[in-house]
Amino acid sequence: MSPLPKSSGGGGVGRRPLGQILKARGVVREGQIQEALAEQRKHGGLIGQILVQLGACSSGDLALALAEQSGLETVDLARAQPEKAALALVDGDTAHAFGALPLRVEGKTLVVAIGDPLNTAVLEDLRFTTGLEIRGVIGDAQKLRELVFQAYGEQSTLKDAIAAAAKASSGADAAAAAASMPVVRLLNSILHRAIKDRASDVHFEVFDGDFRIRYRVDGALYEIEAPPSHLAVPLVARIKVMSDLDIAETRMPQDGRIELSIDGRPVDLRVATLPGIAGEGCVLRVLDRSAVQLDLGVLGLRPDDESLLRRLVELPHGIILITGPTGSGKTTTLYAMLQSANDPGVKIITAEDPVEYDIDGIVQVPINEEIGVTYAKVLRTMLRQDPDKILVGEIRDRDTAATAVEASLTGHTVLSTLHTNDAPSAVTRLIDIGVEPFMITATLEAIVAQRLVRRVCSNCKESFTPDDDLLRELGPDGDKLRGATFYYGKGCDQCHQTGYRGRQGIYEVLIMNDTLRKIVLAGGSTAELRAAAIAGGMRTLREAGLQSVTEGRTTVEEVLRETMA
Repeated sequence: MSPLPKSSGGGGVGRRPLGQILKARGVVREGQIQEALAEQRKHGGLIGQILVQLGACSSGDLALALAEQSGLETVDLARAQPEKAALALVDGDTAHAFGALPLRVEGKTLVVAIGDPLNTAVLEDLRFTTGLEIRGVIGDAQKLRELVFQAYGEQSTLKDAIAAAAKASSGADAAAAAASMPVVRLLNSILHRAIKDRASDVHFEVFDGDFRIRYRVDGALYEIEAPPSHLAVPLVARIKVMSDLDIAETRMPQDGRIELSIDGRPVDLRVATLPGIAGEGCVLRVLDRSAVQLDLGVLGLRPDDESLLRRLVELPHGIILITGPTGSGKTTTLYAMLQSANDPGVKIITAEDPVEYDIDGIVQVPINEEIGVTYAKVLRTMLRQDPDKILVGEIRDRDTAATAVEASLTGHTVLSTLHTNDAPSAVTRLIDIGVEPFMITATLEAIVAQRLVRRVCSNCKESFTPDDDLLRELGPDGDKLRGATFYYGKGCDQCHQTGYRGRQGIYEVLIMNDTLRKIVLAGGSTAELRAAAIAGGMRTLREAGLQSVTEGRTTVEEVLRETMA
């Protein structure tokens, strides 16, 4: 799978807007286009997909319009008759994974149908795998999937792919094995399954005489079928080739990025290699741009907290901090807040390390400390770009904190993150970094602490009344929940027998008020701040979690694991 060229699907320089193409074809009306544009401004997303979701057009209509916009040929797949010689040139696993159907051979050119005009990277991959020139034509994505199944049957299992790769790579050197088709297909199968299982990370781990691959799904690690240990080197080498890393350098950690399209869905993979005593391993962070929901309404916020965050991001100035450990969803919350404020009348600039999701209408700047592009330097430059709102990926040091304070004092809303255990601890952390207490009281408006807890699987959910032992584990909160109904998941195929499917956030929102500012100026402790915030109405992480338990969203075990009393 080769890099996927970026495109918003909404029309770029010199290209007709997609909505206008659909309107000219008589598929949609102007009112429907405006409704879709309003939805896009509110929640983000691609204009074509929004029109399909609103029922204004079909996926087939969208494919034809995208093809016209991209200048690509279209094909009526309902009348297509794929040639056997063409089908034989592409194996079934590749056709399934790429969402591509070989149609015919014209001399040294293979004509291939794809469902997504933006997914032209597939054509480069097929050129590599077949050794032929590839000409892509666009057809209805749903019909394409049906024809691929008819032509090739079910996709082969991961076990089959492992066996083929093990046989092909035995005795070959790393570079040759990494370029062999069985290894390429095996890695494609591993990644395809990871996306299908909603994995957030894929771990390739090398041990003495052993090789292990694990997926992280909903925060928990699961091991998949183990390939033979000799496949570790070619698989990691193939990943390095795809992410433009040095395949010969195995002694130093390397970081890279792969942009893919899997089943027509754009997916980013952040690659981090790590040399160990038994060999080189790596971890892929999966950023499925089609799966992320940058909407405050779907993050698990309670209605009052959601309303509060929407009001905070509309403030004319001040600092808003999101805190929590790595992997707690801080960046997603920040993106969702910015999306709610994303409007043609508002200039928003972000500095991120790395930029995780592209958002139309927002200027996003990647941090690169190796060449001196630091948070502090970018933030100072941002202030000369006349922004209304600024996102700083993380406040790491005194320089970044000082510049964020300066930005707030000069009339900008600044959003950022800190690594602290709860909301009140963020104040102590800022003081430790070197921010003066009087500057904190002058600029800090709110702190949001958050955690991610797994949701109870809706397909196998069961209710029960907690016994005294379970209530005692909750400490003082247990007495308040006596007689309440709790829930758990029995385990089913949909949740891989775990009882959980998906995650949601739980939140602790601290709003700075005069009482809290006086405590900060007086040098008060974190405990004093916490007590005053609770007295002022702050709902703690534990309380927010237990409310989710009684509402049937999560379990007591999840809340106990993620929060402190």
